[in-house]
Amino acid sequence: SCSRGEGPGGAAAEGRVPPPAVSTVLFLLKPLSLINLGGREVGLVSEHFSQAPQRLSFYSWYGSARLFRFRVPPDAVLLRWLLQVSRESGAACTDAEITVHFRSGAPPVINPLGTSFPDDTAVQPSFQVGVPLSAAPRSNASVNVSHPAPGDWFVAAHLPPSSQKIELKGLAPTCAYVFQPELLVTRVVEISIMEPDVPLPQTLLSHPSYLKVFVPDYTRELLLELRDCVSNGSLGCPVRLTVGPVTLPSNFQKVLTCTGAPWPCRLLLPSPPWDRWLQVTAESLVGPLGTVAFSAVAALTACRPRSVTVQPLLQSSQNQSFNASSGLLSPSPDHQDLGRSGRVDRSPFCLTNYPVMREDTDVVSVHFQPLDRVSVRVCSDTPSVMRLRLNTGMDSGGSLTISLRANKTEMRNETVVVACVNAASPFLGFNTSLNCTTAFFQGYPLSLSAWSRRANLIIPYPETDNWYLSLQLMCPENAEDCEQAVVHVETTLYLVPCLNDCGPYGQCLLLRRHSYLYASCSCKAGWRGWSCTDNSTAQTVAQQRAATLLLTLSNLMFLAPIAVSVRRFFLVEASVYTYTMFFSTFYHACDQPGEAVLCILSYDTLQYCDFLGSGAAIWVTILCMARLKTVLKYVLFLLGTLVIAMSLQLDRRGMWNMLGPCLFAFVIMASMWAYRCGHRRQCYPTSWQRWAFYLLPGVSMASVGIAIYTSMMTSDNYYYTHSIWHILLAGSAALLLPPPDQPAEPWACSQKFPCHYQICKNDREELYAVT
Repeated sequence: SCSRGEGPGGAAAEGRVPPPAVSTVLFLLKPLSLINLGGREVGLVSEHFSQAPQRLSFYSWYGSARLFRFRVPPDAVLLRWLLQVSRESGAACTDAEITVHFRSGAPPVINPLGTSFPDDTAVQPSFQVGVPLSAAPRSNASVNVSHPAPGDWFVAAHLPPSSQKIELKGLAPTCAYVFQPELLVTRVVEISIMEPDVPLPQTLLSHPSYLKVFVPDYTRELLLELRDCVSNGSLGCPVRLTVGPVTLPSNFQKVLTCTGAPWPCRLLLPSPPWDRWLQVTAESLVGPLGTVAFSAVAALTACRPRSVTVQPLLQSSQNQSFNASSGLLSPSPDHQDLGRSGRVDRSPFCLTNYPVMREDTDVVSVHFQPLDRVSVRVCSDTPSVMRLRLNTGMDSGGSLTISLRANKTEMRNETVVVACVNAASPFLGFNTSLNCTTAFFQGYPLSLSAWSRRANLIIPYPETDNWYLSLQLMCPENAEDCEQAVVHVETTLYLVPCLNDCGPYGQCLLLRRHSYLYASCSCKAGWRGWSCTDNSTAQTVAQQRAATLLLTLSNLMFLAPIAVSVRRFFLVEASVYTYTMFFSTFYHACDQPGEAVLCILSYDTLQYCDFLGSGAAIWVTILCMARLKTVLKYVLFLLGTLVIAMSLQLDRRGMWNMLGPCLFAFVIMASMWAYRCGHRRQCYPTSWQRWAFYLLPGVSMASVGIAIYTSMMTSDNYYYTHSIWHILLAGSAALLLPPPDQPAEPWACSQKFPCHYQICKNDREELYAVT
């Protein structure tokens, strides 16, 4: 079981907040067990959920983590996560620790790289466990969560942060780490329902008793009370009440211990979560042989909402349709439904409702605005409340941005507008506290004053729920100054996939896990962070321009093999080198982030043409060195280029797609050289100057370039190591191109005809023309 804080009860005592009810153990679950519930026996039902395993990646950004989504049914009393990790066997597999994050209601907000978040961002540290993989190829772990919140639960797993080395696909051996979570849920089949102000008799034996009470909208307080407690094993009332669900990473579950407490034993919950069932667990503290009998009573106190009318807007817009969040258009106070015996607070209004229109603009993109006005009227007598409906199940994959701006002429030096953003229920206790804490949620505070008339809040991956924005005017020095004061506050409320579209140094990418969509930023140019705002390792604008110039101007080295090819009448080879130089230059100009970027075509087109040109340049250079017959050479030129184009379409990053044709060309060249060596009975090429000043330097440059390209490039040194690769590749091609066949004149006429026509033969091209 999970440890819980215990504290003395009182006439209106609140339970202490326990630590998260989570433990890490490994054991099996019985399919069905019996417990005593109010003197009768009911069952616990076990359900098993699993998802297909996924291959893990080393962490570099949020898309590297593998996300799993589970649905926890209502009335669950225990979750048991079974975490299974395995890896392949081989020398490439090393010891690693898999990090697993858990969160209720939304994907976990994680930060393995320790980067900074944007200003005004509210982030809670994620709950995580580590699963080590050392000697054994498999490892298992288990995480238990008692009294879990119903709804969506998310699990994210990843390997440690990745190295910055750029590895070619298919060249180096890799190791597959596979992760699969399974979920075992234990839920109660029957639960006793507590009706407002109706005592519910309970008898506790050795097993706990499970109760629940429904909390409707506009509930101001919930009071739980134990009466008429009788125990045969000890004095007082040895009962412990656990109220509310566990939500990770934070936990605001309340625990009330009534042993030795003044009678009656009570737990007061201000602003409980609206429009849902609240689970209550009663446990006996007298041991397995003792019996405790008591009566549980739940008292609900409703507040009187004052609704802002929207009738003029609806009458003027009969021909338009709106997706309005009309839940805050409450019924009149006489129709408050809090059960048969709920109490309605007859004091003045406790809040002012502002209807909100929800406008879905795109995937994970929502705009909220007041239904009939631009600004919200804020006064000192009651909080102004706006409800933001983010309960569709598909809204938790973005970022909730809230921006407030007060009217300059209405803000005085002694007035302050205080705001709270809460989930499940609004914060209404501005007159007693400013901590924005409701019964089971710690809200996010905002404030506006004459010196700071703007306030912003960013909530990444908000929980799936109804969110509430509460505002009230306060006068800290003299409350009388606020009696007649009114401030209009302009609200800008959005749910966006990525904040500011990840800025100029990032790209907002939409990720998918089955039917669930969520967004994350992929950063460039050394920028990091949730929204690519961490510039601790970022490149300056001068460095970005230098990188662009190096990667583009280094392609001018291809002018050397182009000139050599034209001089030696290798016109097809010169065309390939020109193609490669052109598309490599503009691909790297388009591949840069930030300001130093130029794209003449789409990025994908430029990348494909660059890869195709590089492969074709290597292919034609090696075949040209083989000194084949002209027709055969050009046929192989065309066939090889087509094969390279096809392989790049299949897998653009595959190393063997380019290496395979090049090795085949090398085999052809080696075979032709070996044939000439045997036929002439001397080394080929025959000139030592050719070996000393062309072949050996060219091969050396190509070898160094391949070594840099395959093993030395990282994300940090890419711009100059890849530039060196351009220079070495082009320089080696210029040195390795063979000399012309013969020093004879290009055109020699071998036969004359009486009709004044001649058949002329080009010794270099072996083509015939009639002149």
